[in-house]
Amino acid sequence: MALQEESGVLIINKHAGVTSHDIVNKIRRLYHTKRVGHTGTLDPMATGVLVVLVGRAAKASEYLVTDSKKYCARLRLGITTDTEDTTGTVLSSSETIPDSEQVQAALPHFQGKIMQVPPMYSALKVGGKKLVDLAREGQTVERVPREIEIFSLTAQATDIPTEYILDVHCSKGTYIRTLCSDIGAFLGCGGVMAALERTETGGFDLSRSHTVEELEEMTEEELSHLLIQTEQLFASLPKVILSPFFEKLCRGGCEIYEKKLGVSFKVGAQVRLCDQSGTFFALGEVKGYSDGAAIKAIKTFSL
Repeated sequence: MALQEESGVLIINKHAGVTSHDIVNKIRRLYHTKRVGHTGTLDPMATGVLVVLVGRAAKASEYLVTDSKKYCARLRLGITTDTEDTTGTVLSSSETIPDSEQVQAALPHFQGKIMQVPPMYSALKVGGKKLVDLAREGQTVERVPREIEIFSLTAQATDIPTEYILDVHCSKGTYIRTLCSDIGAFLGCGGVMAALERTETGGFDLSRSHTVEELEEMTEEELSHLLIQTEQLFASLPKVILSPFFEKLCRGGCEIYEKKLGVSFKVGAQVRLCDQSGTFFALGEVKGYSDGAAIKAIKTFSL
């Protein structure tokens, strides 16, 4: 018997050589639903945590507030490429490689809030066209530097003198390829990303992940039990429990004044809306009205 449409969060350990969209297509087949999305693309060469949203959970992606990701990357010094990783065409090379002390001394320059220029080989759009498509046509366009934050950055030497393992904890929107390239440029020898694994995003890490191959061996019941409740995507938000009366009003699109609920949040704050039993059903936002602040559902996740 085919599965009823499921809803929830699936943590995939993506393998190299496939796109994030390839993974989504596989999950669509396994869960018998077209409503599948993800919370952040991984390049084909990258591996690691890919948060996949199944069923009604797919509506959550545009509302996620998590601004933190962790990566393990391999930095290769001594070359530059057009893609800022080892898949690209080599543009320059250097035989003068800095020692470990020089590499360690460079790291503080890339911690905290810094400006980063997005790479040409990225999905960002300029004039309605993806930068990567323009790059493949041989075009290079001006990109505006963006502020990112590197919360922590360490480099561990390997048995290859030109290569280091980087552990990076960074804000959303950080390009690790560009970070590798920028470190290489700072050291004067050039650098590229040779490998990348995302170890954590949105509070989900590799310990909770499964490979597609593992999923393909599971029964439909096992696949169903694997899904994590959508509410966990918003675990950092405060919970507001509504009585049946206020829940009905909220589901109907009405705002509920904070003074009637006995709560107080800043205007613009988001909250988890739950029914009387504590079950999450919608994401809410505090809005300002002439009679005071009120909470209004902005996205419902359960009927």
